[in-house]
Amino acid sequence: MADDTDPLLDGGARTGVLLEARNLVKIYDMGSVQVRALDDVSFSIDHGEVVAIVGSSGSGKSTLLSVLGCLDRPTSGEYVLDGSLTSTLPDDTLSDIRSQKIGFVFQSYHLIASLSAVENVELPLFYQGIHATERHERAIALLERLGLGDRMHHYPEELSGGQKQRAAIARALAADAPLLLADEPTGNLDSATGAETLELLLSLPELGKTLLLVTHDLEIAARAPRTIRLSDGKVQSDERRTAVTL
Repeated sequence: MADDTDPLLDGGARTGVLLEARNLVKIYDMGSVQVRALDDVSFSIDHGEVVAIVGSSGSGKSTLLSVLGCLDRPTSGEYVLDGSLTSTLPDDTLSDIRSQKIGFVFQSYHLIASLSAVENVELPLFYQGIHATERHERAIALLERLGLGDRMHHYPEELSGGQKQRAAIARALAADAPLLLADEPTGNLDSATGAETLELLLSLPELGKTLLLVTHDLEIAARAPRTIRLSDGKVQSDERRTAVTL
């Protein structure tokens, strides 16, 4: 467990609903054909939950992640994140919400090749206008906390896959956002490194974070206390487990 100075800690665990999807519909116009990627999707997620979103290709997982990450807007329905009705907000306000409320972890890391690990982690803090000394200290603390203290000045090409993903997780956590969206975060890792990365992600609620994990891997989804299964843009099931082996 972390103390009050832990760089991953957001100042104390919060309770209650963090996000709520209300009858979300997303339709893509493909010329003569309309594709209903999301079809009346509704659920809520509380602060501190770990939730896996599963489904086959074309089930709507990626579209749902884009809407929940405020990267896209629903055609209809409402999305409320930490008390803000995002579906009606202007683009500049949505951008602020993304930088302050949401951290993203991708399968392909998305680290900037010309920046060192510590510079990559500092980047979201730079865009928030945080002073150089403070953002550098916080980035160092995060990388040390995630076991990259001896690799912080290395560039992405000098890091292993697992080290790249840990750097990406540190970057996602740098802005102290309450919600972490992870899209197939172990997809490019070997089994041992993937297991280590998954264990790290699953531990984040102990530090006041909420994790939404998108995966096609049912074994990974089974590690989450809650699984929402999508099919053809609809929620087919929403299951909670009473105990999960970490």
